[in-house]
Amino acid sequence: MQWASKVSEEFNLKDAMAECIASVQKDLNNVKPDLAVVFVSPHHTPEFSDIPRVLAEKLGPRVLIGCSAGGVIGGGKEVEDRTAFALTGAVMPGVDLTGFHVDEMDLPDGDAGPATWERIIGVQAATNPNFIVLVDPFTIRGENLLAGLDYAFPGGVKVGGLASGASQPGQTALFMGDTLYFSGAVGLSVSGNLRVDAVVAQGCRPVGPPMAVTKCERNLLQELDGMPPMDVLREIYEKAGEHDRVLIQQALHLGVSTDPLKEVGRPGDFLMRNVLGLHQESKALVIGELLHEGQLVQFHLRDAQSAEEDLSVLLRRYSEDSDFDKPSGALLFQCVGRGANLFGRPDHDPEMFKTLVGPSPIGGFFCQGEIGPVGSNTYLHGFTSSFAIFRPK
Repeated sequence: MQWASKVSEEFNLKDAMAECIASVQKDLNNVKPDLAVVFVSPHHTPEFSDIPRVLAEKLGPRVLIGCSAGGVIGGGKEVEDRTAFALTGAVMPGVDLTGFHVDEMDLPDGDAGPATWERIIGVQAATNPNFIVLVDPFTIRGENLLAGLDYAFPGGVKVGGLASGASQPGQTALFMGDTLYFSGAVGLSVSGNLRVDAVVAQGCRPVGPPMAVTKCERNLLQELDGMPPMDVLREIYEKAGEHDRVLIQQALHLGVSTDPLKEVGRPGDFLMRNVLGLHQESKALVIGELLHEGQLVQFHLRDAQSAEEDLSVLLRRYSEDSDFDKPSGALLFQCVGRGANLFGRPDHDPEMFKTLVGPSPIGGFFCQGEIGPVGSNTYLHGFTSSFAIFRPK
């Protein structure tokens, strides 16, 4: 298995594609890739339709997938808010690749069985597929698509992101094979001689103790261990230092346990959700997630230092796993709120990956929402770096 990745900031798309194609061909020893992944900035919008044709003629991948994005990643280099084209290619012997496109109207209702989803996606659950999913945030409910994939393909890893760089429906480009779409979602099923691992870094650190939800109504948190949440938060605030007090007011999140049978306490164990508001009279909090009584939760804070430490811990844990083997390549789906906006410099997350995991080719893009698993389910995240890491079995 071989991977290669390159990004170009050439103003002319033809020149940018030529630069990336030449680099990827060289790194793949002129072997035609089984997979090509492209991410392209909106500056090249008038020429989006040329991309599948040129790649088919000059590179000849078996499958192409990609999307437009406000920031792209190629060769481990981040390019944000500038003209850019990123290309990743992979030679993957013994790997089955099946691309698909779905629109909102294609999604079945909640009563549909796994066979319906298998028909829509075009693969069988018996092949144990993993998925890369790219979503237009304006035209399809990404959460419903992910829920259906989890239901029909429960053993597979699903990683990806919501396309960025567009301001209204019809501006997002989605590439699948030789076709350009402006709505819905595109995805890639991968199975066979391939292992796909996910590392999802949500960039938070805990503040205050884990507590049980003792009263709630949908996403309204009314009691924690029998206490009003605002009273709990006030106690945490009074014990906090000056820096954390600012973060409690500006960057507060609630970590929600997704598995009632699993002990939590390590980075990555909680699903991070925004604290959306408060109800002064009842001292309740509005959370960006449906809650249920008995659920374990913990307040968290997010800043650059927390994000760096969280990613470091998760990547070290991954690389120290007893089953670890050097990856062939990786795709990074990173929030538009990270990158230079958060860390003050580009390439922070790709460089940490190379330092702690290995110098694998990394492609990807900056997302309006990131897709990745927490526990046994797949979620849409914010402020997250979600890695899909590829290696042969």
